[in-house]
Amino acid sequence: MNVEMSYLIGMVLGNGEIQRNQTETTVTIDVPYKNLYTDDLKDVAIYVKASVVDIRSIVEPLIGHKLVVTQTKHSTKMSFTKPNDEYVMREIMRFIGSGRHHSTMKMNDELFAITTDEKKALLRGIADVTGYIRKSNIAFGQDGAHRVYIEIPGNWCMVIDIANMLKAVDVPVQTIDFGHPNFRDANLVKYNDGKPNFWKKEHQLKIFANEFLPIGFNISHKQDSLEKYAEELLEFIDPDKTHKFYWEKTIKRTIKPIHPGENDPSLPEEIRGKHFNPWTDLAKFLGYGE
Repeated sequence: MNVEMSYLIGMVLGNGEIQRNQTETTVTIDVPYKNLYTDDLKDVAIYVKASVVDIRSIVEPLIGHKLVVTQTKHSTKMSFTKPNDEYVMREIMRFIGSGRHHSTMKMNDELFAITTDEKKALLRGIADVTGYIRKSNIAFGQDGAHRVYIEIPGNWCMVIDIANMLKAVDVPVQTIDFGHPNFRDANLVKYNDGKPNFWKKEHQLKIFANEFLPIGFNISHKQDSLEKYAEELLEFIDPDKTHKFYWEKTIKRTIKPIHPGENDPSLPEEIRGKHFNPWTDLAKFLGYGE
């Protein structure tokens, strides 16, 4: 393992897809554009295209040939194909738990034993493809409280894996907005409005901008925004207040009504039929805790 391999594995875990036949495997990594323009109205596609040069310099020596890059209005895709028995491909498959899509992948436990720099590179790979920082990501009611969002569609294992990997490099998660009815429709507003499946959304890990600086982005417009908003955050908030894990804080325990979606078959079996009030109870139950 090295930082380059860690970064590549992070991108695959974050938003990758595997197509495998008897002799070869194709890996495709998607960098979607959450918005077409940055907060200061710069074209995101142009920034990503420029950043691909840096990504190529990391990944191409590792895989031994050029990435195939295609760009559309809403995303940039990078792909490569290698024989199944090549070392790089065997290692990728091992470290992603042999999943075929980012929604079904799981971090191999060995990733938690790699070096701190390698862990940060892995998290940077994840963040480049599924992390966002925008002015709208501010914490409600807190001036300057800018946050990075890492979005994980449908993968319950991955949201906890990432939270624990952040913990391993001493980066606290400010909150996790789980794709669960107790958090995405806590007061049944959408349910009573005839939208019973409204809560079926991606998970969102939210990290204060200044706390995410040790990870950072290789996608230039994201890194520019991170540095800008981290600096602005520190004008309003003492870093001692952002550098706290949830078990180091007082948890507000608001009692929520029972939501019929708590029994939905799409939920993992171990939490199906269970009710959660603060997000921290669900996080702890799933394995992210002290």
